[in-house]
Order: sequence, then C-alpha cells, then structure tokens
Amino acid sequence: MQIKRIGKVKVEKIDDANVKIEAKISKDEIQKRVDKLARKSAKEIHLDGFRKGKVPPSIVKKLYGKKLEDDAKSELILELLDKAKKELKISDEAIIGDPYFEKYEDKEDGIELEIILSLKPEINIDGYKELVPEFEVPKVTEEEVENRLKELAKSQRTLEDVKEDRALEDKDIAVIDFEGFLDGEAFEGGSAKDYQLEIGSGSFVGDFEKQLIGMKKNETKEIDVKFPEDYHVEKLKGANTKFKVTLKGIKKSVDAPIDDELAKKILRKDDAKLEDLKEQVKKDILKEKLNKLYLDELKNKYLEAIVQKYNFSIPQNILEQEIDTLVNQKAQTLSEKELEELKGNKEKLEELRESVKEDAINSVKATFLVDAIAKAENIDASDDEVYQVIYYEALMSGQDPQSTIKYYEKNNLLPALKMAIIEDKLFNKLFKFDEILK
Repeated sequence: MQIKRIGKVKVEKIDDANVKIEAKISKDEIQKRVDKLARKSAKEIHLDGFRKGKVPPSIVKKLYGKKLEDDAKSELILELLDKAKKELKISDEAIIGDPYFEKYEDKEDGIELEIILSLKPEINIDGYKELVPEFEVPKVTEEEVENRLKELAKSQRTLEDVKEDRALEDKDIAVIDFEGFLDGEAFEGGSAKDYQLEIGSGSFVGDFEKQLIGMKKNETKEIDVKFPEDYHVEKLKGANTKFKVTLKGIKKSVDAPIDDELAKKILRKDDAKLEDLKEQVKKDILKEKLNKLYLDELKNKYLEAIVQKYNFSIPQNILEQEIDTLVNQKAQTLSEKELEELKGNKEKLEELRESVKEDAINSVKATFLVDAIAKAENIDASDDEVYQVIYYEALMSGQDPQSTIKYYEKNNLLPALKMAIIEDKLFNKLFKFDEILK
C-alpha cells in the first residue's frame, strides 16, 4: 500500500484501481478563495448604480455569498484532486467515473475530506478462450421443419367463400349484419354491416359467436347476450341485451400450399424453391435453439468461469453504483412495512447493502472482463447498430421508434445497450455460432 503526503494532503494508493485522498481545507483557505472570486466577479457583473468593473467586492459577497462559497469549495477540491493526480502520475484517461466521497464534513474550521479516485483496472485475460464451455449442437428434426412450414402456410392463408349449402360451423368466418338493443333501444357501437367474424375467436362478448353456429346463409336470428360486469362502456356493464343478426355469407380460411410459390413469398426471391425455404427454416430453428441454449446455460457458465478465474482490483465508485442498483431492485420486492423499517435505519440499510455486495462485485468483474475480452477480439458496436436495435425493438412492440430513442438518450441507457450488443457479438464469436449456422 503506497502512502504519500503532499503538504497537508495524504494520498494512499489502496490498490491498482483506487486511490484514497485525505485532506482538510481550512476556513481561511475557503475565505481567501471567496475573496478572490468576489474580486473577479466585481469586474464582470453589471449592477444598477455602479459602472462596469467598479462594483465593490463586499457588495458582490453580500449578494452572492452562498454561491461564491460553493464555487470556492469546488475549485479547492478540484485543485486538490489535480495535485494528487500529478503526484501519483495518474492521467485523466486512467480515471473512471466521478470521485467517490467517503467523507465530506463541513465544519466551522473547514472541510474534512476523504475521496476515492477510481482507475480503470489492469486485467490479464490470458487463457480466456480455454474457458469457453463445451456444448452439444442442438438437432433439428424433420417434424419441426414440417410444423414450421405449416405455420408459414397458415400465415399466408386466404379466405374463400363456402359454396356448398351448409350451416355455419366453428372456425368458419361469418359475414354478418347485426344490431344490438338494450331495453328495446339500439345502442351506440352495437351495429355493423358485412362484418367478418371468425367463430370461436372470442372477439365478441359472452356467447355471441356460439349462438350463431348452425345458422344458414340469409337467415336472420335474434340472440340474447349478457355483457361482462367489467365492460368498458358504463351502461353496458352486466347488461342483458338482444342482437338481431343476419348471416349474409360463410367463408373459410385456407392455408397456402406448401410449394415453390410459398417459398417465393416468404424468401422474397423470384427464383426461390421449396427446398430453399426448408433450408432457411431449418437454419432459423437451429438459431432459435442456439439462442435459447446461450441464454439459459452457456452465457452464465462462461461468465461464472471468467469471474472465478480472474482476480483484479475493482473501482470503488463503480462498485458502489452497482450496489445501489441491486439495493433498489431488492427494495422493489419488499413490503411497505419492510421499506418503512429500512428508512432512517442506517444499520439495516448497511446490512442490505452488504447482502448484495458479492453479487455486485461479480457483476462489475464480469462487465470489465467482457469489455477486455471484446477488445482482444476486436469487437465493438457502432452507434448505428445501437440505434437499429432500438428502432427494431420499438417497431416489434408497437411503439414509436423516435420516442423510444429519445427515452434511451434521456435516461442514459445507450451505454448499457451498447455493452449488451458487444457482449452478444462476443459470445456469438467465442461459441462459434456463425460457423455452426453456415
């Protein structure tokens, strides 16, 4: 442990990633800096009744005393940090995050400080490839391929008129005119013409659909429908209604044939064949299985292995941030009574922080190790890649992409997403998924 003294400042190198600075800034030093700032401000500010540059410093101190004192303290602390960095020959590039204040006591005779300055850890990652877990490549069966082809055929299904003279059946699409009545009066939103309703889909309330089964084309029928108690329209909540329904036609859903034409539509290639589609489907299923294996097993196995193998000093400020995050997550699972017990109870809060510390250490170690290994493998993620992921995820969840991007930017979520993309790209390379999928 390296300890140096720079005047009244004690600088202690705790480990390779943390430097502790202990110092006291006297009241006299603060006052001298306040006077200096007041004299400087007096030359720059405009005040009614005074020419520019002629405002007395005493007036400036009277008007802006609190701000001048805060600025003086900030300047003196920054100078103290700069002095410690120069003494230990620490570059700004080596520093990670903001200084962490272990102690800040503003007393009558000055400020007592204990500051942790955190540095990027030095990590030796020799042998990281040897820790990649072995795994059996998942198999894709012919049955799985056939079932997926049937799903694709269903996604391209068409509606055809039922020409034979038969009654409406479950799964048919009924083309209906209908009008609903409450206490003999037609109610708003209760009618439509040429409406296509899939029987058994549960689209309509109560047993509306079930009561249509057995109707013939051009038949008109009156049915009773009870609305649920939690229906969104107030006057219809739990209401007993009548519907007049005319069946104008019956259609049925027909899956697309599983042939070359389906392959052309799905693959969007004019020269595509069914065999091409089967190959793509097989690859897609294998990719899904590999992704599941990765998320359920391989990723955690590898992270646990590297965290266990490599030991290095962790930046204290990053560790404290991770502990804060885990404490907040745990707090969300506590009851109101448990949260009340935590408030104001320093001992219980420390116990909670201690309970998540090991997980926090492992999480921080894993983050630094993945970053180091990704650099060794020349893996990165561009800003375009990050924004493309946000854009795609927003579209898939039915959200506005631009609003989602602004949310990520406003909440500083882009770095975490970028790290997640890098992590996935890294593991994809280490586990040789691309080679498996060729």
